[in-house]
Amino acid sequence: MKAIGFKKHLKIDDPESLIDFDMEKPTAKGHDLLVKVNAVSVNPVDVGVRKSGHMVLKTPKVIGWDACGVVEEVGSKVSLFKQGDRVFYAGSFIRSGSDSEYQLVDERIVGHAPKTLKDNEAAAMPLTSLTAYEALFEQMGITWNQENNQSKTILIINGAGGVGSVATQLAHLAGLTVIATASRPDSIKWTQDHGTDYVVNHREDLVKQVRKLGYKYVDYILELKDLDGHWKEMCELIKPEGHIVSITENHRPINLRLLTKKKAHFSWEWMYTKSYYQTEDMISQHDILNKIAQMLDNGKLKCTMTKSLEPLNAINLRKAHKLVESGHMTGKVVVYDWENN
Repeated sequence: MKAIGFKKHLKIDDPESLIDFDMEKPTAKGHDLLVKVNAVSVNPVDVGVRKSGHMVLKTPKVIGWDACGVVEEVGSKVSLFKQGDRVFYAGSFIRSGSDSEYQLVDERIVGHAPKTLKDNEAAAMPLTSLTAYEALFEQMGITWNQENNQSKTILIINGAGGVGSVATQLAHLAGLTVIATASRPDSIKWTQDHGTDYVVNHREDLVKQVRKLGYKYVDYILELKDLDGHWKEMCELIKPEGHIVSITENHRPINLRLLTKKKAHFSWEWMYTKSYYQTEDMISQHDILNKIAQMLDNGKLKCTMTKSLEPLNAINLRKAHKLVESGHMTGKVVVYDWENN
């Protein structure tokens, strides 16, 4: 089968940074589905894994953590899907990725693809939707009680990125007042079109801007970019007994003592935790993706794809990586339809 991967950790302009190659087609066993991949999207994690490291690998490493495709084969323990089902998923961090013609993925982290979206549109949604949903409704403990949430406010740092574009919509649907950060005219408009009530600039003092809006504190903060740079601002803005969730890693020690008097909560969100550790609640990702698909189908949630490239080959995947690596992506970039021989 066709696949795209890398053997060296190179700059994306190097043709060897991502290469086309052939590998053996796997077989589904146990809870696995063998999926014929039709479309993939690129996330910051793809860029991070591709760039990080110095070793030269003996065989190419296949990454990719978003896909839409069709179930070709099911393992003996599969009960949630059948051959021919159209699916979407974000996959596992410790298995071969979606940048291949066929991929094995555990059924418990797979959802039925939204019926109203094309393959490329559907491939834009799994990782960001799972991350946003888990951060808001599992980590922060937000409920879908809109009446209760009308008095609650959330600050989302980097509202125009992939996760932010979904988080603003979900928080808005749950009834919260949403403040999101954006700095360019196009990203400001994007966040406003995706559920944000107020926009503030993350390149300027967030404390002053949020308080100018009339909010001394916010109940929740979702940090999606530059934890180090915004830590003190978040500790100042979070409400006593409020909750901060981050999806980005710190590069220097963060001072948790700044949250002591407020008795505020801080937690990480990593979408891969459940599949990485095979947690008992891993099947929750199947349920979340089915909810997301339903929201997309009934028009409550907007697809966040902004760029689509075809065919699916190393050249276009490098272009997609370069767009994400630029740090100026609004929404998601997708590559779809394998190139014919």
